[in-house]
Parts: sequence; C-alpha cells; structure tokens
Amino acid sequence: MDFVHLFQLTIAMILAMIVLHYLAHRAGLPPPVALIVGGATLAFAPGLSSFPINPELVLVLFLPPLLMDSAWVIALGQLKRHTIGIAALAVGAVLFTTLVVAVVAHLLVPSLPWAACAALGAVVAPPDAVSARAVLERVKLPRRLRILLEGESLLNDATGLVLFRFAITAGITGQFSAGAAIGQFVLLAVGGAVIGSIVGYTWVKLARRLDDEYLIIAATSLLSWIAYLLAERVHVSGVIATVTTGLIVSWHAHTVISASARMRGGSFWDTMIFLIEAGVFMLIGLSLRGVIERAGGLGPIIETMGVPSLAILAAITAARFAWMFASDAIILACRRIGLTRHAPIGPRASTVLSWAGVRGVVTLALALSVPDAFPGHDFILVAASVVILGTVLLQATTFNRVIAWARLSEAPSEKPPLTMHEAEAAMAQVQLAIVERNAYDADGKLIHPQLLDRYQRRASASINYAARPDHYSPMLHAHFDLVLAAVAIGRAELIRLHRAGEIDDDTLHELERDLDLEELGALSAKS
Repeated sequence: MDFVHLFQLTIAMILAMIVLHYLAHRAGLPPPVALIVGGATLAFAPGLSSFPINPELVLVLFLPPLLMDSAWVIALGQLKRHTIGIAALAVGAVLFTTLVVAVVAHLLVPSLPWAACAALGAVVAPPDAVSARAVLERVKLPRRLRILLEGESLLNDATGLVLFRFAITAGITGQFSAGAAIGQFVLLAVGGAVIGSIVGYTWVKLARRLDDEYLIIAATSLLSWIAYLLAERVHVSGVIATVTTGLIVSWHAHTVISASARMRGGSFWDTMIFLIEAGVFMLIGLSLRGVIERAGGLGPIIETMGVPSLAILAAITAARFAWMFASDAIILACRRIGLTRHAPIGPRASTVLSWAGVRGVVTLALALSVPDAFPGHDFILVAASVVILGTVLLQATTFNRVIAWARLSEAPSEKPPLTMHEAEAAMAQVQLAIVERNAYDADGKLIHPQLLDRYQRRASASINYAARPDHYSPMLHAHFDLVLAAVAIGRAELIRLHRAGEIDDDTLHELERDLDLEELGALSAKS
C-alpha cells in the first residue's frame, strides 16, 4: 500500500467515523458498536486491499494519549482512597483471569502448550481503557464504582503487558521463573513511576516559563508519548510512566496554565481524543479481514476455532464475575471480624462491575504481536477477535440496562463534604470579601459601587441557592435561558454589523469571544 493510498484511506476512515458516530447517536447505540461494524464493512469493501496493522505502532500511537486523558480527569483523592480495590482489579483480576483462561484453553486444546495458553490469557485478560471510557461516558455510576473502573483501566494494561511478555518468552525459550517475574514486574512499575515523575515535573517547570499558550498546548499534547517512549526506551513500564505523568500534570494544571490556554487546549485535546478513540474501534473492524485471511477463511475458523473461542469468551466473563463476588465476600467477612472498615459493594454493584469488562485495542495489539512461529498463533488471534467483538457487541450494548436493573445509589460515605452549590457559595463569599476591602478609597469613599453591588448580589444568590437548590432551580434555569436568548440576539446583531461592513474582523472576533464566554458560563450554570 503506497503512502497516497494510505492517506486516502485515512481520510475515508475519518469521514466514516463522523458518520458512524452520528448514526450511533441517533440510533441510541454505543459508538464502538457502529465503528467496529463500519470498520469491518470498510475492510471487506470490494477492491480494497488488506489493511496492514503494526501492533507496536497501534500501542504507541493510541494508548499513551488515552491513558493520559483518563489520568487527567480522574479524581485523585478518590484514587488514593480506593487504592486497594483498584489494585485488586488491575493486578489481581488480571492474574486470575489469565489463569482461568489458560486452564480452559488447555482443556479445550490439549495440544496447546501451557505457555501459549498463558499468552492467550494475558492477551484477553485486561479490560481496555478505551472501551471503558466509551462505556462510562454514556452512563451514571456511583463514585466508588466509577473510580474503581477508571483506576482499573489506567493500570491493568501494565499487568497484561508484563504477563504477555513473560508468556511469550517462556514459549520461545521454555524457561519461566515466578520469582523473577514478580521482581521484574516490581522493577517495571517502580521504574515507570520514576520516569513519569521526571517527565511530569519537568513539564511543570517548563509550563511556568513558557509565555506562549500555543507552545504550552503543543508541549502538553506531546507529554503522553514522551513519557511512554522514554520509559519503553529504558525498558520500564510505559503505561505506568504515562499514568504518573498524567496525574502530576492534572494536579498542577490548575495553577501553571492560564485560563485561555486551558480553554483552547481543552478543545484541541478533546477533538484529538475523539478521533483517536473512534480510530481505535475502526481499526478493530479493519483488522477482522486480516484475521480471517491468516486463519484460512471464515469456514475453517468456525469449524475448528468457533467453539473454543466462544468458550474463552465465556471463561473471561465467568472469571470476572467470580473475582468480583469473591472479593466482595472477603471484604464482608473481614469487616465482620473487625479487620477492615471498608464496606462491601454488594451483589448488584458486583454484577455491574463484572459486566464492565469490555476488551479492545490492547487485546488486539497483543494478539497481532504474537510471533508467527509461536504455538497456537492463529487460535490466539481468532480467540482475541471473538472476545473483543463479544464484549463490545454484548456487554457495551447492554451495560445501561444492567445499571438500570441494579438501581444503585450513592453511598453517604462517598459524597464530598460540600455540594457544588455550597462550594460556589464559598467562592462567592471570599470574592465579595476582597471586593469589599478594595471598594473604598483611603478616605472611605465608595469608588466601585457597581462592582460591590454585583458581588453582593452574587454572594447572596449563591448562599440562598445552596440552602434551597430545589426551590431556586426553576428560577435559575429561567434566568440563564434569558441570558442565552440575549447572547443569541447579540450574536445575530454582531454578525449583521460585520456583514454590513460597519465593523472590521478584529472587532467581530473580540466581541464574539466575549459572547462565547458568556454563553459557556450560562450553559455551565444551567447544567
């Protein structure tokens, strides 16, 4: 495939992503489903040659920015609070699922060496960060469950990648040491955290010195790849390095980046992440043709690998359910005998977490990176594809229904001490205090009457609203609906003045920005 053809295909993919995302939204389907189906349709289109996918490039291109984005928005306080639960999912559940899949694969295909069975388990064990984001964006979960799923998706790829590399090495060399594997895992994790910390704090110092917001945005956009590639270069965990960098950047971004850079950079970053996420699922669909061709066609796959592959899909689902319910039972037992203060999440919440194990880009990339001469190569590739399709088409499409059935509520212990309205009232009070101190000159004369009146009214309204949000909510919505109407009519007049030649482009852009900020503020206040 020449570069021009590749570029044309890339443009076609982007156009297809936009259309498929729109159609999925109109049909009420999870976008990953439409994108995978669209990618598969594009892959089998007449006259289109097979689309080559480099697994290492897929991991390097897609995984770092998606991990960075997840680390950027995750609640760090909640992450610290639920460290044990997240580790149980990101490490324990992946290890357990790998073991279950290896045993099931060996029972179904006795000729498959244990190393190949373990490699298959490592390929399909970690739920995918991209898929988790796509699922969580469409649902509302209690804070504890959301942080558990978000934290798991950040870290479980590191576990899966390490297990996979050890399994491949064992299959090729015939040697494996559990002690060496544990030591290597710790070294990779600690090394990745060190590299991520270096990259993150270097960015903090750099951002404080850069005056150009576009340079800050460009430098921030490259951070995920810098951390990942640097860590992989020194043979430590690129996943842990990227996540560590993301957490550091997220913590300091509020103080070292200007408001303008945050707004501009946020828009750019959100668009880039949207294209990357959609591209991942399109690539999964595009890869199906190559999988089928390498395995000898659809007929042989169904005859020889269909049942074992479906059994692997059932095994990973059953393993996740078993781990979730067993973990919750252990927490309950420990709580009853006084060994822990953590409360179990209960069977309904355990069911929701169990059903959230959607696989995606990491599973695809690991399956494609299995050496051609490795035992069970074709079976690993087919089983991984079945697992990806099965979890996306089944679990992602029904996750909303499972949540609705569970009827989960927020635990009182998970609620923050202040609501958003109470925090807004606290900010309004300190703002009013500084305005009151500076509203008078040295002789005691009021020199900022309008500003003082404005902040007095804002503080009073915020305090009243925080005390009775249900009472004031309809009035607030009506207020900001009128603000939005005023913004709309002001924007129409601004455009009319520009079209009539009465103002120049600089005036148009300056006043349009003011209207945009006012509109965003009104929309934010209504939500």
